[in-house]
Formats: sequence, structure tokens, C-alpha cells
Amino acid sequence: MAESLHSLFCPTSIAVIGASTKEHSIGNVIVKNLVQYGFKGSVYPVNKKAEAIHGLKAYLSILDVPGKVDLVHIVVPPIVVPQEVENCGKKGVKFIIINSAGFKEMGKKGAALEADFLSRAKKYNIRIFGPNCQGIINSNPNIKAYCNFTFTYFKPGNISVIAQSGGVGQIIIQALHDKNIGIGLYASNGNTCDISIPEIIRYYGNDKNTKVIILCVESISDIKKFISVAGEVASKKPILAISSGITEKGASASRSHTGKLAGGKTTEIIFEKTGILSFPNLEDLCNASIAFASQPISKGNRIGVLTNTGGPAIVAIDELVKSGLKIPPLTNSIKKNIAGRLLTASSINNPLDILATADASHFKIALEAMVKEPKIDSIYITLVTPIFIDCVKVAEVIANVSKENKKPIVCNLITDNKAWAETANVLSKGGVPCFNFPETAAKILASLVRYNDFKKRKKGQIKTFADINKNTVKSIFEKAKTQKREILTATEVFEILTAYKIPITKWSTAKTIEEAITKSEKIGFPIAIKAISKKIIHKSDVGGVVLNLKNGLAVKSALREMQNNIAQPDLEFMIQKYHSNGKELIIGVKAEKGVGHLIMFGMGGIIVEVLKDVVFKLLPITNIDAKDMLAKIKTTALLDEYRGKPGVDKEKIVEIIQRISQLVTDFPAIKELDINPVLAFSDKAIVVDARIIYSSK
Repeated sequence: MAESLHSLFCPTSIAVIGASTKEHSIGNVIVKNLVQYGFKGSVYPVNKKAEAIHGLKAYLSILDVPGKVDLVHIVVPPIVVPQEVENCGKKGVKFIIINSAGFKEMGKKGAALEADFLSRAKKYNIRIFGPNCQGIINSNPNIKAYCNFTFTYFKPGNISVIAQSGGVGQIIIQALHDKNIGIGLYASNGNTCDISIPEIIRYYGNDKNTKVIILCVESISDIKKFISVAGEVASKKPILAISSGITEKGASASRSHTGKLAGGKTTEIIFEKTGILSFPNLEDLCNASIAFASQPISKGNRIGVLTNTGGPAIVAIDELVKSGLKIPPLTNSIKKNIAGRLLTASSINNPLDILATADASHFKIALEAMVKEPKIDSIYITLVTPIFIDCVKVAEVIANVSKENKKPIVCNLITDNKAWAETANVLSKGGVPCFNFPETAAKILASLVRYNDFKKRKKGQIKTFADINKNTVKSIFEKAKTQKREILTATEVFEILTAYKIPITKWSTAKTIEEAITKSEKIGFPIAIKAISKKIIHKSDVGGVVLNLKNGLAVKSALREMQNNIAQPDLEFMIQKYHSNGKELIIGVKAEKGVGHLIMFGMGGIIVEVLKDVVFKLLPITNIDAKDMLAKIKTTALLDEYRGKPGVDKEKIVEIIQRISQLVTDFPAIKELDINPVLAFSDKAIVVDARIIYSSK
């Protein structure tokens, strides 16, 4: 329960075991921070030698501290930690922050110590934060708990931060503090042996003062719980995140296109599924949090651009359009309303350029028009501060409109911050997020739209097909497991796809050239022939694929050459009906440790190796997810009609993706699956080649 963390973030009394008189030591700094930040409760230093630390009476043991203790810091050598946890249990303490390092991260001895203190904590129903961590901070004026050994005394605010890495967390809080932006809650829990990231996210989600959550993670022990909790919280308030990776990459060890392309993408896929907004760098992350903390969420992707200087606005528009946003023209009624009230040379359109000589009255007219314009959802402002204009009054106009919270506003402020400090201060106090570069401001405004897109997206349905033959697939996998085979034969793969009604081209197999000719005639020319061997992974790389063979003589010639080039004793031939002019697509699945399965869609054939134009999602997949995959690849336009060429049957592709989703959900021991290519036409989609790697354990 989120409420169970209340005494961690809102303690009324704190003890520091390992408090020290030695300046700059962690045990000294934690006590100092609690005193200087103005903690509203009682602080009890625990030190066997000192009488007082930072003016506070010191105690020999936690057991000597008078009264109730909500929260304890432990800053002692790791060998002593288990006994101190035991003492805390006897005292009735319910939360401990272990700042000390030297546990599981240090090997077997450290792991044993960690297991020891965890078992003692469990015995007394104590929750552990850490170890090897900074701690927490709560800036609420009624709490003022700086349970941390860092040095940035930030003011209260509604951005709350979770940072597994204390160093990364410090960068964030310092960057926001330097911009005079307040922070609400802060947590850096290091090794995360007990209190988890999802628990903290849920607590922040229920915290009334937290408007936006910043999340920085390196690893998560229970990803399924993370997805569940983060998805729930992200639907209520924005979570902005950056990560150095959650799961094992393992890309180089993968034997399929899907496995190789999935490496390093898992974090982004998890964030996308939960509605967490991912950022490529800390600067964009911090900047976006400022906008989310002060501005309403955009209700759409239509942007109104207001500027008093043309060039930077054009740069911003390029970035906005690149982010998928629209710059619609102003409606005629709005144009007529403002045309005679602005400077004569103003450009009455969108962008609305009111010129460098525009004063506060002109900005007021233009901004009010943007707010009233029904075709505009968000407002982008480029403001240069001319020396011949009262820029403070202009800033007051923008700030007053921003305070109305009718539409989000982001500003590119071009100024000398020292000379126009009052102007910048008025905008800051008014909650107007301002950025030096137009591209930065544009990207931040786009993130507000991204969150709205998540809030509006439909969940869709996971379709269950009743026309499948699950028993056939089960028997194939049982046979492979008995034989301790991971790689299924081509025949087995095609039988599995057939059992799940995944459309495949007409096919057969042959061991000899004569048999191949006979079966080719039965299937009907033209045909394609592919080499089958346990030693062959990518057939085209070894000359194991021949296409568009139109008669028996062509088959005989092609297969003789194939036998000469591929000297494998188990060589067989896959004969298939040849189809031309179809769009080559790839659909794949990859098992990811701790996550489940990722499913991939993109352009197939050898193109996938060159362009790598693919998208991933987590299984199971809904119809909305499947359609979104088709729309998200960069070359999605190739799936539609162009230059007189018909588009593909997208519904057929969506159905194949959903059937694959059901197949893998039914048989989670599938490690990797590649269907490459799927040939897509205007009226059908058929599988031409496929591979399945199955766990034999």
C-alpha cells in the first residue's frame, strides 16, 4: 500500500546511527542537513563517544533514545548493520535508511550480510530503504525532512524525483534548483533490497503535492509489477523517465533478426506500454518537468506560434513539425478580430508575427486571440527583448494569460538574463517555462502533446482465435523437448503456423533433386526453393535461396549448384509457390528475461538488416497495438497506395500479428520467432519463411 510509506517520507522523529563529529563524514552531514534544512520533528544522533553533535544530544544506542522513532539512518560498517537492525526492531522502528555500502554488490560475504539484516527486518516488520543509497528528502514546509547526505537545499515544488543512481539524482535536483524550480519529494534508494521503485511511484502518485514525477532507473527487480503500477500512476499524472537499461541486452547472442534488433530497446518498450514519457538526455528531461509542473496538458497537436522575431520561430516550427505537430491557419473570424488592432506590418497568420516593435497591448491582443482560436491547442512563443519596448509589461501579459491555465504555453526567451532579469523573473513567477533555444522549447511543447496522446489512446482488445489447433503445436514442442532441440525444423515451423491459421504459401520438402522436381510440378510453377540444414541460419548468405523457377530444368540446374555450394550432409530443400510484387515485411518475437515477450514488426527481407525500420511492443498485443505498429514504422507510407501501386491489406497483417501473439502466449517457452518475410498484397498476406527457437528446458 502507498500509505505504508508515509512514515518514511513524513517522519516525526529521526535517529542517525553512526552520527559523527567528524566534519564531512556521512554521519555528520546527515545530522547537519536535518538541522539546517529545518526538520520539524526530533533528531537523535546515536554515537557511543560523543556527547552532542550539531548541538543535539547524542545517545549510546538506539535503545537509549527516548520516545518513538519513525525513521532511522544507519551509517556504520556493514558487519555491524544486522545487529543495528535488530536493535531497531526492539525499539519499534518501522523504517530504516541504510546509507552504508558493502552488501550484495560486493559478493558472497556482502550478500550474506544483506540476507541477515533483511531477515531481522522482516521479523520486526521493518521496511528497508537502500542499502548503498542517499536517502529521501521532503521539502513540504510542515515536514522539511532532509534525510540525505547531499548538499542542495531546494525549495518546495510539485516535481518529485526517483533516482536509483544518487549521482544522476543530484544532477537533476541541482539543475532544477539552479533554475529556481521547486521540488516536492526526492528518493534515491540505491541497491533496492526491499522498498521498490514501484512502491515509491505509487506513493508519489497518491501525493497531492506531486504534479509530475521524474524517474531515473538502472534496474528493476519486478518488471511486471513496475508495468502495472507505473501504468496506473501515469494515467493520473505524467512520469518522465530516463534509463541506462533495465534488462539484459543479449543482442549479440541472439540467433534471429528480432533478437538482435531487440537488444537495448526493452526499457523504451516498457515505458511506451505504461505511458511513461522517455527522454534521451537529462537536460530535456529536466526541461520537460518544468513545463509539466506549471502548464496544463495539451488537448491536441495543433500549435499556435506567436513571435516578435521571424527567424527563431521558423526554426521552432521545423522542430514542431518534425515532432508530428500541426501549425493550422487561423480562422477568418480570428484574423478579422485582430487585423486592425496590431501593427500594420504584422503577419496575421499562424505563425503570428507581431514584429519586434510590438508592445504589451499588442501581445495581449495576440495572446487572447490564440487562446480563443478553436483550431489551436497549445501556444508557442518566441520573445526577443528589444531595448525600445517595456519588456516587463510584455512578460506580465504572458504570465497573466499563462496563469489562466486555459492552454499550455512554452516560451523561447531570447535575452540577456542579467540586463532583463526582471522580465525573466516575471515570466518565472508566472509559471511560464522559458528556454534559450527555439528547438528546446519546441521539443518540450511536443512532450506535453505526447502525454495527451497517451491519455487519449484506446486500450483495444486481445483477440482469442477459436479456430486454432493447440494440440498439434503442443506435440511438436514436446518432441523437440524430448530430443533436446532448441531450433525447430522448417517443416515443424510451417506445421505450427498452419495450426494457428497463420497463412503460408503452398509448400513441401524434398531430399533429392528428383523429388523436388515432382513436388514443384504439383505445387505449380513458378516456385522458390530454399536450403534446409541445421548449420544454416541465414539462407541467402550461403546461396541457399533460388527464386522464380519456371520449369523442371530450372529446378534441376539450381539445386545442383546449391548442392555444390552447400556441402551439408543433412541438406534438404523447401519448395514453395513463388509470389512476386508483394511487400516484404517481418514479424518476430523475442523472450526477454523478467519481462515476457517482445513482438516486432517492420520492413522485411534483407531490408531489415539495412534500415532496421522496426517497432516493438510487449505481448500480449491488442488490435490497437497491432495497428499502431503498422503506423509507427518510418516507412509506413510504403504500405499504402502510391504511384499507382496498390496498398497492402493491413487488416490481414494485423490478424497475423494477433495470431502470433496468441501462439506465443499459449507457448511461452518460445524463445525467438522470426517470420521473414511476410509477403503483403492488396488482398492477402502470406508467410514465406520462418524460424522458431524453443526452450528445451
